[in-house]
Amino acid sequence: MQLVIGRIGKPHGVRGEVTVEVRTDEPEARFAPGTVLRTEPGATPPTASPRSSGVLRTEPGATPPPARNTVLRTEPGATPPPATDEPGVPFRVPAELTIEEARFHQGRVLIAFDGIPDRNTAEALRGTLLVVDSADVAPPDDPEEFHDHQLVGLAVVTPAGERLGEVARIDHAPSSDLLVLRRPEGRTALIPFVRAIVPEVDLAGGRVVVDPPAGLLDL
Repeated sequence: MQLVIGRIGKPHGVRGEVTVEVRTDEPEARFAPGTVLRTEPGATPPTASPRSSGVLRTEPGATPPPARNTVLRTEPGATPPPATDEPGVPFRVPAELTIEEARFHQGRVLIAFDGIPDRNTAEALRGTLLVVDSADVAPPDDPEEFHDHQLVGLAVVTPAGERLGEVARIDHAPSSDLLVLRRPEGRTALIPFVRAIVPEVDLAGGRVVVDPPAGLLDL
């Protein structure tokens, strides 16, 4: 499974740097110099949330610090405007992008990729998604922490065993992380990922136990 860890935004300056919208709680580990990211045009990887390679806790803890050096895979999320690296030759997003330099500036990540020499070429990368393979993401050391992709697709049941649906994705709201529950009839419900409501996550059993307060699933 491909996990989105960032989305390339607008160019920064004239030397080919780009801004990156971070979608991981571990940016220093994901955006390290030397990291190589592959591109897979035409495919949009499943993304549980804006931070699909991040870590979830049933009891929110401290916000992990930003990270710097890695090789990423890329998947265009939007059709980039034409650019050229040779006169008359349209620039195409390469099969792989290698991070040459990454730095943090005014709360944003700025990345220079090898082979992207100027602003026009960088503009062609706008909208490209940066992804990693879930197989390359180590599980959290803390048993109370979970990556988004570990939860997506799990059955959601009550403490009595009644099936409520399955986890469709994770939404990272300012107040708490939310399990997006897909109900059998097709509608969705939001469940705060806190211990009082989600007392158990059984990865081996493929299920999440939820004890929702009255009316929560009807909102």
